Amino acid sequence: MEKLSWGKSLPDDLLERWPKDESGEYEEPVFLCNCRPQDMNDELKINMLEAYGIPCLRIYPGDGSFGRVVLGMSGLGTDIYVPRSQLEDATALCNPEPIEELPTEE
Repeated sequence: MEKLSWGKSLPDDLLERWPKDESGEYEEPVFLCNCRPQDMNDELKINMLEAYGIPCLRIYPGDGSFGRVVLGMSGLGTDIYVPRSQLEDATALCNPEPIEELPTEE
């Protein structure tokens, strides 16, 4: 596996999908959000982003990787990172505008 300039190693399938900049270097990952460990919000967001072609990097802060293995969840949640060039799209997908309610017939 190749060591990236920003100091992280990506799994092979994610590495293949991670975009590169004009110079051929991998784009820097930027923080999108932190999801709480109690709900499955991280899995839902990651699956939605991946469905729209936005690769996601999961980081378990603190000792979260150990908690993820032992307990099945990280005590501090999951940080989700996306490529810098796709941050705006990822933010829009994760924070949709509220849908206005349709008028009801009485």
